[in-house]
Amino acid sequence: MADAAAGAVPHGIVRTRTVPTNTSRALRRLRDEGGAATAEYVIATMAAVGFAGLLILILRGDEVRGILTELVRHALTVG
Repeated sequence: MADAAAGAVPHGIVRTRTVPTNTSRALRRLRDEGGAATAEYVIATMAAVGFAGLLILILRGDEVRGILTELVRHALTVG
């Protein structure tokens, strides 16, 4: 009877852990992808904004503006 008082488990009964371990908690967090799509949209949007800014800088240059103007003039005079 001394074993029962010390918290021993009776024969045939399996004790299960009811409090999740740190590992199972971490795995549960890794499986949870609740905000993943939103984060991906933010990254894609920021990349698009950066690319648009780069295009604006390139197209505002005098050299590129001259090339585009000449291209449009040539296209309008050929037809």
